[in-house]
Amino acid sequence: MTGKVYAVGDWCWHKRLTAPCRVVDSQSLWGENTYRVWLPAKDAVVRARAEELGSLADVQPTADQILHTAAAAKLCAALEDNLLLAPIQSSVVPLPHQLHALNRAMSRDRIRYLLADEVGLGKTIEAGLILRELKLRGMVKRVLVVAPKGLVRQWQAEMRLHFGEALRFIEAADLAAFRTWRNNDDNLWRMHDQVICSLDSVKPIEARRGWSLEQLDTYNRERFEDLVSAGWDLVIIDESHRMGGSTEQVARYKLGAALAEATPYLLLLSATPHQGKTDQFMRLMQLLDRESFPDENSINRDRVQPYVIRTEKRSAIDAEGQPLFKPRATRLQAVAWQNRHAAQQTLYEAVTDYVRHGYNQAMAAKQRHIGFLMILMQRLVTSSTAAIRATLEKRQSLLKEPQSQASLFDTTSMDEWAELDGQAQVDIAVQASGWEQEKAEVEMLLDLARETERQGSDAKAEALLELIYKLQQEESDPQLKVLVFTEFVPTQVMLAEFLESRGFSVVLLNGSMDLDARTRAQQDFSGDVRVLISTDAGGEGLNLQFCHVIVNFDMPWNPMRLEQRIGRVDRIGQPHVVRAINLVLEDTVEHRVRQVLEEKLEIIAQEFGVDKAADVMDSVEVEPIFDELFVHGLQDPDRIDQECDAVIDQVRDKVAASRTDSDLLTEDYNLEADDARKWRDHPAQYWLERAITTGLPSRGGQAEKRDASWRVTWPDGSESPRVCFDARTAEQHPEIEWVTLEDARARAFISELPRCVAGQPLPIVSIRGLPESVTGVWSLWEISLDASHVSDRFSRRRFLPVFIAEDGRSFVPTAKRIWDLLLTEQLSLSSELEIEQAGDDFERALSAARDQGARLFAELQEEHHSWLTEERERARYAFEARYQAIGRIGLPAVREHRRKRLDAEHETRMAALQDAEQGTPELNAVLMLRVGSSGRNAA
Repeated sequence: MTGKVYAVGDWCWHKRLTAPCRVVDSQSLWGENTYRVWLPAKDAVVRARAEELGSLADVQPTADQILHTAAAAKLCAALEDNLLLAPIQSSVVPLPHQLHALNRAMSRDRIRYLLADEVGLGKTIEAGLILRELKLRGMVKRVLVVAPKGLVRQWQAEMRLHFGEALRFIEAADLAAFRTWRNNDDNLWRMHDQVICSLDSVKPIEARRGWSLEQLDTYNRERFEDLVSAGWDLVIIDESHRMGGSTEQVARYKLGAALAEATPYLLLLSATPHQGKTDQFMRLMQLLDRESFPDENSINRDRVQPYVIRTEKRSAIDAEGQPLFKPRATRLQAVAWQNRHAAQQTLYEAVTDYVRHGYNQAMAAKQRHIGFLMILMQRLVTSSTAAIRATLEKRQSLLKEPQSQASLFDTTSMDEWAELDGQAQVDIAVQASGWEQEKAEVEMLLDLARETERQGSDAKAEALLELIYKLQQEESDPQLKVLVFTEFVPTQVMLAEFLESRGFSVVLLNGSMDLDARTRAQQDFSGDVRVLISTDAGGEGLNLQFCHVIVNFDMPWNPMRLEQRIGRVDRIGQPHVVRAINLVLEDTVEHRVRQVLEEKLEIIAQEFGVDKAADVMDSVEVEPIFDELFVHGLQDPDRIDQECDAVIDQVRDKVAASRTDSDLLTEDYNLEADDARKWRDHPAQYWLERAITTGLPSRGGQAEKRDASWRVTWPDGSESPRVCFDARTAEQHPEIEWVTLEDARARAFISELPRCVAGQPLPIVSIRGLPESVTGVWSLWEISLDASHVSDRFSRRRFLPVFIAEDGRSFVPTAKRIWDLLLTEQLSLSSELEIEQAGDDFERALSAARDQGARLFAELQEEHHSWLTEERERARYAFEARYQAIGRIGLPAVREHRRKRLDAEHETRMAALQDAEQGTPELNAVLMLRVGSSGRNAA
């Protein structure tokens, strides 16, 4: 016989697994003793040879093992206590308003919200925090983001940079390639758990010129039906006000409604959700909860408030309690005509006459599309000679060889038209059918434009060059970065050639560039390039806080478009006062209108008590008003003041109504900088670092500190040469691997806590910071409601520290204090162990834990049952929403197949929830220490 003999019921130590175990069966065969032992830490029975087992009295725990258990349990306790994980497990430190948004979102069971912060406050970050929190809590797996195409790359970059979340971009080319080898049951959207797609690439269509019914069915199935039926847990829709539509029949609304019904969790993002149209806002709110908003009368503050999270710029603060945004310096700079610009001035006047005549003729003939073209012609000539010349060439080509063209609004609604930037509008409008005399006028203007270009001087281009030189001197920075905006690509190209020929490094951004090209352009501008020239479509979604000077080379007629441009640099994190210079040609209708308009808008801003004029129009649809103002100014320049007064009266009325509407969205709450600092300095990542680095040696691994990082050898033998555990280090050193709780290796280290059993010797410790008079037995207990027979995620637990002094009394505050000190102060471990009294001390601690833990377990049971009730409600809600969504799309056979699959999934989920009701209580010690010395031990 080899090894010590153990009887059934004996506690012993499993040397290989480094854990206490209890013998449940023994066998002696051919000279060998073998046992079946129960491991309480794993709740598993395993076989063991005699030589693998040892006496509990021989166990000598190390300081690292004690620290590992204390830290791992602390982290587990925080997780069980609904610690907000996202602010800790992200490289972004939430600002007070973003933390408020996360807290609000997670305060309700049904997470369906409109995130309506004003422009520039970081709604993408708020959505990322909520997404991350839901994932870390195991509440979502499948995520869909729907965004305008120009914002797709920004979403991907911010989710990856700040949250480590990858979003797979699925576009039309992917669907076409997938179609060639798919089976009937295949669905590309189901093949990726985190997807982003562009808004207009997936909306359904009812007809398209030249398409057969089969082509329409294929298009809608791949983009719309398969997308909606793909089983999303969370859907995020950016710029969601575009989903409101003018009626419920608009394709974007159909897409939003179908996705809203098909997901349990929904986030709508929009800085301007109301836009002065109650019916559209009602449809937006119906996406969140159709029953709560049956009609326009239901749109009131009490009903809307629970669904909306909104912060205004003026109330936003940073983590130090200071205003988040710095003041802004904006000025209008008139560019004088010089003698060398006579040809350009003549061209301007000729085009203006042409526009005045063409617009009047178009309106008289009720040719609205020609009216839009005339408006664009006027904006083009004030932009640059290159812009009007290029457009006139396209127009001449079409007039020479007329082609059968779709009406302007056959494929573009008024809402969509207003969203397009100037260049996109030109590309559509230039194809409109003309009138009989137009051909000769276009040829005359084109000759004049070409002659002007040959003379080689552009008044505003020269002014821009002088302005850049002056700004460099004023800022004492020869490498000053300047962001230049123009409406039109030909102007952009002309400016690039003009500046490059004078030694400036220039990069371009416009709507025709793909996402990779856009990213490279932004990276170049953040590097050595000094000037970025962007169109409005190219600038969509830009975050350029490293630049604080913006020049609007041409002026869109709608002041809100200017605000959107300036918002590219006037964002969170901008350390400088933003300087915005608006160039306008002197002695032009545009100059006079802009001058009068800005003065009067500033008066409105003062009336409504906001910082800048654009804020008063933040949620007002004003583009048609300003188009009309400039056209009237062209037709009768002498009445510009009166026309401006009339427009200002309209704007004032709309703004007053809008401010009333905005009360629907405004929350009454105070932002607290202390909350943001608390998360910035939260110790959870430190607990994780201590749990892993101290726990590695006992599990066959190793951790060695090297400057800002650790060199880690994991238990499986793999190595990580440089790792860190906190967001600040990860942000400062991107080359270092950042280990968070998402890492399966990290989760393993905190989830498998040890067990202490009766008779196990107690280590004797001294803790710096604890008075010498405090002596006794400290223990840490895990109280759990175990439903692991269904799934580990159904189990719940809490942790209870217990301290029993030498006189037998139990002190709760001291118990908590010792746990905290174990994590922050130095620990000294005696070479001796308490052995003789260990069994009695365990029983006394167990008795105290039973008494003190009764209330905790009752709370645990109540939470568990409440959670199961909420889970059933979520399951039912998700099932009903998806069932209804499936019923609206696809062929009958396809709908039946999808419903059967959904039925099976739902039945399985509900059965699991029913089984989870049968959780059992457990109480286990995970750590037990003698604190200080005692006479008993010395004896």
